[in-house]
Amino acid sequence: MESSQIDRLKLSTRRQLFQTCGIGLGKAVLASMLAQEFGTMPLQASENTTRGYHHPPRVKRVIYLFMAGAPSQLDLFDHKPKLTELEGKPLPPSVIAGQRYAFIQPNAAVLAPRFKFKKHGESGAEFSEVMPHLATVADDLAIIKTVHTEQFNHSPAQLFVNTGSPIPGRPAMGSWLTYGIGSDAVDLPGFVVLKSGGNLSGGAAMWSSGFLPGEHQGVPFRSSGDPILNVANPPGINRQTQRDTLDLIEKLNQQQLEYTGLNEIATRIESYEMAYRMQTRAPELMDLTSEDAATLSLYGTSTKDAGSFAKNCLLARRLAERGVRFIQLYHSGWDHHSNVENGIKKQCRQTDQACAALIKDLKQRGMLEDTLVVWGGEFGRTPMVEASAALKRSGGRDHHPQAFTMWMAGGGVKPGITVGKTDELGFNVVEDPVHVHDLQATILKLMGIDHTQLSFRFQGLDFRLTGVEPHHPVKKLIA
Repeated sequence: MESSQIDRLKLSTRRQLFQTCGIGLGKAVLASMLAQEFGTMPLQASENTTRGYHHPPRVKRVIYLFMAGAPSQLDLFDHKPKLTELEGKPLPPSVIAGQRYAFIQPNAAVLAPRFKFKKHGESGAEFSEVMPHLATVADDLAIIKTVHTEQFNHSPAQLFVNTGSPIPGRPAMGSWLTYGIGSDAVDLPGFVVLKSGGNLSGGAAMWSSGFLPGEHQGVPFRSSGDPILNVANPPGINRQTQRDTLDLIEKLNQQQLEYTGLNEIATRIESYEMAYRMQTRAPELMDLTSEDAATLSLYGTSTKDAGSFAKNCLLARRLAERGVRFIQLYHSGWDHHSNVENGIKKQCRQTDQACAALIKDLKQRGMLEDTLVVWGGEFGRTPMVEASAALKRSGGRDHHPQAFTMWMAGGGVKPGITVGKTDELGFNVVEDPVHVHDLQATILKLMGIDHTQLSFRFQGLDFRLTGVEPHHPVKKLIA
């Protein structure tokens, strides 16, 4: 048999092996490849971007608490007594002229704040009575009351906050970060997703790697059963059989790598090895029996918790300890078109204690100084009431992209401050507007990245997280 025929036979045999011997090492293993190579080491620049740190980072990792559905800033953080005076009356035409709404008419009646507010801490930050736990860490928070967006429907707005674009197919923030500076995790993905509370309008596109290499995609961890789908061995395959199979696959891949020099093959080799390491690391991570009773009580969770937001906050701390670069928690249920009062009470019971616990836990472990915690939704809620007999809605609030509240805490952020001011109706920004892209630029800056320099050429264009229009990190937030 001629050598060329032998080579073709080898290639054919190898392709068959790849097709039949995956043994459960599915798509999830494509996240956070080459962590050891990237780590905190400087990376070579590609032809169109500068990867690696552009300046010294202030933090090592991000924990992003995304409140999907849009929490009402007027009932939580941005207290407006004027709304109580005007309840039941329409807003002045000069305020609402030219505005778009998802469901209500511009002349809808004013709805007063549903809860009492009180100042807390040395900062004097105002919190609603339904957030008593978060109020105890008021002096650790930087509260931004003037975040705004152009998106006024849930799916595009959620995509915009997470990916910088309202259109599916763009890389998530976590993907940009692991692409730019890698991860310190060796046996876990660099970008991990935890979910609670129900469905998400933006869907899996919010943690997609988009046009970036697939290894930078966010990996969802499940709260029950196998932590990661398609990683555990199927019945009949023990660990030694898996190891032997992987060794054979690696040998064949190495031969092909030497023959072609394709970087994708090196990534494939590491992806299989990463999956192998995760098989033991991921279950250990999800097992809370090593946490003491005081810590479990602090978060309001237990070893039997099937997957609450509280459990996910504790898991976020454990992921941070293990070097994961970007930890995204999605909690749904904040879409209160009807009965905003009871809806907010329910969500705060599920989230308030755990948010405060995460700040306290990171702080007492000396981790808050190099961790950035971010909290917020996709937009805010109107000062006007939503009521519709046809839709069976009453006492709710509609979508409000003009101004909403988010907060940050951790390294590089000034603690105990409030940035921005809205008018007496909470409708428009009157001081220090912060666009969603400005907030994204701020997060990247704290991570050691100049948002204008991290880009990727796709379909003839240089894309970046913050778009092409001028945006800037928020100087008042940065210590």
